[in-house]
Amino acid sequence: MSALLFSSPVTTMSTNHQVHLSNFQQPLIRRDFMTAADERILLRQAQEGSHQAFGRLVESHMKPAYNIAFRFVNDHHMAEEIAQDAFVRAHQSLDSFRGESGFGTWIYRIVVNLSLNAVKARRRRTLRFGSPEKIVPGRNGSDTREGEPLVRMHLNNAVDSLPQLQRKVVILRHIEGYSTREVSEILQCSEGTVKTHLFRGLHKLRRMLRFLKEEKV
Repeated sequence: MSALLFSSPVTTMSTNHQVHLSNFQQPLIRRDFMTAADERILLRQAQEGSHQAFGRLVESHMKPAYNIAFRFVNDHHMAEEIAQDAFVRAHQSLDSFRGESGFGTWIYRIVVNLSLNAVKARRRRTLRFGSPEKIVPGRNGSDTREGEPLVRMHLNNAVDSLPQLQRKVVILRHIEGYSTREVSEILQCSEGTVKTHLFRGLHKLRRMLRFLKEEKV
């Protein structure tokens, strides 16, 4: 449990994954290698109508956008759709984007909101049709999803049960590894709020997952 709860595992897409925004496809440029100045230039060019410039922004931020979405929805296909939808919406709203935050901050905020909407919609379908949203395993782990480790499933369920702001902060700050400042900009709250909800969220997770350590799952 401790290795999962106190580390930041990285979720990646297949190396064969292709962004399905055909007008914007460009060779992959890692987010790490794009400076803030380069991003501002590309953003300005995209606002002037350059599909190539927007394509570079997409390729730079698609992987972290997908990772964030996946942490909320725990479904690869849904995470792909959310990430792509976020970029489509961003492109449609480029003219109104004033650049008060970085493009990455903006796109990740869109991803978080779309992810939460998707989770809410899935829960409504669950209540309507009576299909279980989560699988709660027995003590022997016999009810786990195929190929999903028991501990990982317990951790996902625990994170999903956190209050919304705590869940956002834990996913962005603790699991995905964004800085406190970055999280505060994405969520549009103070750094003090981020720290408070991170502390509360992790405390709740430790309490909820304590049985794993006791049973040595």
